[in-house]
Amino acid sequence: MKKIGFLSFGHWSPSPNSGTRTAGDALMQSIDLAIAAEELGADGAYFRVHHFARQLASPFPLLAAVGAKTQKIEIGTAVIDMRYENPLYMAEDAGAADLISEGRLQLGISRGSPEQVIDGWRYFGYEPAEGQSDADMARLNAEIFLKALTGQGFAQPNPRPMFPNPPGMLRIEPYSEGLLERIWWGAASDATAIWAAKMGMNLQSSTLKFDESGKPFHIQQAEQIRAYRAAWKEAGHAREPRVSVSRSIFALLNDQDRMYFGSGRKEEDQFGYIEPEKRAVFGRGYTAEPDRLIEELKQDEAIAEADTLLLTVPNQLGVDYNAHVIESILKHVAPGLGWR
Repeated sequence: MKKIGFLSFGHWSPSPNSGTRTAGDALMQSIDLAIAAEELGADGAYFRVHHFARQLASPFPLLAAVGAKTQKIEIGTAVIDMRYENPLYMAEDAGAADLISEGRLQLGISRGSPEQVIDGWRYFGYEPAEGQSDADMARLNAEIFLKALTGQGFAQPNPRPMFPNPPGMLRIEPYSEGLLERIWWGAASDATAIWAAKMGMNLQSSTLKFDESGKPFHIQQAEQIRAYRAAWKEAGHAREPRVSVSRSIFALLNDQDRMYFGSGRKEEDQFGYIEPEKRAVFGRGYTAEPDRLIEELKQDEAIAEADTLLLTVPNQLGVDYNAHVIESILKHVAPGLGWR
């Protein structure tokens, strides 16, 4: 059995061919797709966060709105770039959104990916400390965020406050118990996956990772997951961790599916550079009739290792079509793989 959700980048474009021509369209349709996915029996609605781009950027208003409009589905991110975040303010926003959803938040955080502008976090007022990199800054912010989510008091109360205080040091409010166990780290390397395990975070592994062996993507990703689980066990955490992977999977059921995705081209991994001197491997997509999809997905070692699968959706094609994309996997593919 696997949890199956969708992952939307929330693209919008004024192009007449786009189903999301404004930021408002992208936000409102994200809410509608989460509602539709819940009705279809999907387990999660996840959203990508990108700054300075025509994509979803400020996650917590959206997460809170989805939480208020749904009852069961997990609501998450994949991922929030911690180079841009004030971790204490973020803890307040996350606590509020989690309380609105009654404990369904699943927050993916990370160092982030290459951005639309050079060092965009500088425009948000953040700078790495002397001798630190932007990745160091992201991990430090993550550690502060995790500590705030423990609910431990750390702030000295005013002896003459406007309103009465509880005894002792004060914590971030609102506090949502249990949210700390629902934080995920998006890891692009084996080393960061191992670090995430030591920190007690769940693991999100995307459709790309840094190339560390030249092996096919799904094998490198499966090895990353195994290294993460071994580090988790060694760290002695009391609970079992969760691991998600993302994939582009399209079942060809009708002429519309074939028009959009039935190119007939062979789908293969791609190797390239997303940053200078950092070679990455980009995982292949899966597009075929359901029976063939089932056979191909059986060979994906990383999906087999994960407990959660996020289906990347082409959000600009509209809510109805994306609901169809999700339903086609839930109904025609997942049962054949034992995921349902």
